[in-house]
Amino acid sequence: MSKKQPAKAPAPTVEAPTALPRRLTAAAALTALEGLALAGLGVYMLFVGIAGDPDSPQQAETGGITLLALAALPLIAARGLRLGRRWSRGPALITQLMALPVAWTLYTTGGAMIAAAFALAVAAVAVVALLVNPTATEALGIGEPSSS
Repeated sequence: MSKKQPAKAPAPTVEAPTALPRRLTAAAALTALEGLALAGLGVYMLFVGIAGDPDSPQQAETGGITLLALAALPLIAARGLRLGRRWSRGPALITQLMALPVAWTLYTTGGAMIAAAFALAVAAVAVVALLVNPTATEALGIGEPSSS
């Protein structure tokens, strides 16, 4: 008796990954840099709250935890941009829009914060410009006509 062999399903075809435009890669890198800066500041505030001598340890620790949580948004968005995920553009743009008032606040503080404000504002405007560029939107599949 011969046993019938089940028919093998055809192997799925894998499309070759397309290279991301440089604009999208730059936007991902700047967004990740902002996320890492937030995370670093959060870790610093936690350290000062625990091991240092802040005016209010509880406020420093809460601020540090908050900054670490806020750092997740740009880091996740940057990863999505780097992988060419369509959903990642929204969180990345929101991050930049939130960064502009922060830059203004740093600017009005004066002193050494003016340089930080300038750097943050330039990075935020650059990422917005990179993400609304037609090359980036096309690479993310945004604005394509729907096939009905």
